[in-house]
Amino acid sequence: MQSLTERMIGAAKLQAPTYEEVEHDRGATGQAALIVVLASLAAGIGALGGGTIGFLLLNAVAALLGWLIWAAIIWAVGTKLLPEAQTEADVGQLLRTLGFAATPGLLRVFGIIPVIGGIIWFIASIWMLATTIIAVRQALDYQSTLRAVGVCVIGWVIQLLIMALIGGIAGPTGTAPGM
Repeated sequence: MQSLTERMIGAAKLQAPTYEEVEHDRGATGQAALIVVLASLAAGIGALGGGTIGFLLLNAVAALLGWLIWAAIIWAVGTKLLPEAQTEADVGQLLRTLGFAATPGLLRVFGIIPVIGGIIWFIASIWMLATTIIAVRQALDYQSTLRAVGVCVIGWVIQLLIMALIGGIAGPTGTAPGM
């Protein structure tokens, strides 16, 4: 079994065996959550030049919630709407693989660097898209990477609709109407 660092490197290098390992290691869920939180903190620091502790903590909690919702959406789309014959997965497997797919997000901390920070941020975002597709492909036991891309696109649209609905209910200030 690989160490956390080795798993993160393997995930970042798009190594399918790493995703298979974390998919089947129920003990890796905490590691995946840690990566999601660290990537969220890195993004917060990179975007705001540090920000307040309260903002960073709120961002970390939001990232964990988003990770849970994203895994559930991907599970539903991938196992119910677009399964392949051999597709078999649970939400935990997706939590673990998607959590490790967030590894390149750690680079977003360098967004704080003037001039090149935006370039690094963009590269990390594209890299995370690639790791997410591999994570989905492996967790859902797909033979087709294109099907994993389709699941991610459909999941993304569903997530945007949910966010729009929540935004519409909460209103622009983040509070429910009349509150």
